[in-house]
Amino acid sequence: MSDEKPTRRDILRPLHLLGIALACGVFAAVVTLVSTGAFTSRVNTAIANGTYVGLTPVALGLVVGGGAFIVTLLLLSMLILAVDPSDVTKTVDRPVLYDEEPGEQPGTDAQERGASS
Repeated sequence: MSDEKPTRRDILRPLHLLGIALACGVFAAVVTLVSTGAFTSRVNTAIANGTYVGLTPVALGLVVGGGAFIVTLLLLSMLILAVDPSDVTKTVDRPVLYDEEPGEQPGTDAQERGASS
């Protein structure tokens, strides 16, 4: 077992993902409520009289907001799984988008080249 204790940042990372996903879900729900006219008197009167046909704007907003929350959470989780943790701690002191220098092995950075010379 490792003697290293996880940092506070490592412990709170899942809460950050949930917060971002929650913000996206709330945003999608608010946009849905505004676009369906949930705050207009015509829609509210139709709902109160029982003449509104279909899913109410509040229910539709909850469905869209919940869907956006789940999709955002899944996408962020998949993106985090795509990152190699050893690449995060490695320092890169050359432009990342440039091609490899001639004679350089793929995957090595300048720090490793300096140590081998």
